[in-house]
Amino acid sequence: MWLFRKKNISDLLDSLNGDATRNRVRANLSTFFSWAIKKGIDLSRGNVASHTEKHKENSRTRVLSHGELKAIWNACRDNAFGAIVKLLLLTGQRKSEIGLLRWDEVRDEQVLLSGERTKNKRDHVVPLSDAAKTILDKFRADSRRYVFGRYDTGFQGWNAGKKELDARLADDALSYWTLHDLRRTVATGMADLGVQPHIIEAVLNHISGHKGGVAGIYNRATYDKEKREALNLWADHVMAKVEGRAAKVLPLKRA
Repeated sequence: MWLFRKKNISDLLDSLNGDATRNRVRANLSTFFSWAIKKGIDLSRGNVASHTEKHKENSRTRVLSHGELKAIWNACRDNAFGAIVKLLLLTGQRKSEIGLLRWDEVRDEQVLLSGERTKNKRDHVVPLSDAAKTILDKFRADSRRYVFGRYDTGFQGWNAGKKELDARLADDALSYWTLHDLRRTVATGMADLGVQPHIIEAVLNHISGHKGGVAGIYNRATYDKEKREALNLWADHVMAKVEGRAAKVLPLKRA
């Protein structure tokens, strides 16, 4: 079978986005082939996945420059994936939280995520800037439960959407980037604008630092007002870079 040939496995891995993804798929295939061999299944070429190239993974420190931010924003089409990418950049949330967003979670100019939908299992409030609200309003439909997704089941086309976006970015010579880099860019950008670390953590719904350990048990503040100010400041910064204008909202003064 073609699947068991080293060349086809190599071609499959090369077709994937990102060294980390390639390495994970390679490891899973290698585990599967090892299991098959132990079960007595005759693989004439052995564990071909184990002989393919293992890629060196980049450290998770990628932060988009202002030029890259603008290029990605302008390369987004007026479709579901383009809207999701822009919302990830405006809110700093995880891709599943935006891709599987439901209309009953969008209320009173904010997104209300239950603990069932967050990584740390804690309820989370995401205030929406005017730019974010404008994007969401384009997808309103009375008959839909989910904001995105062709079959009203939430967005599923991540790989295809990213490949199409990267193809449109080819002329901008961007080095490799991931959707998670948007989240890191939001956090770093907010810090540069003077947003305090505990507010950034609240925006991202992180449980560390100010909200970790014993301090987190007693500090139940959600900082909704401060999160709204921070996200409005960040959205204005993003739109200023995209539109090539000066920011309207001044950076926060550091204590």
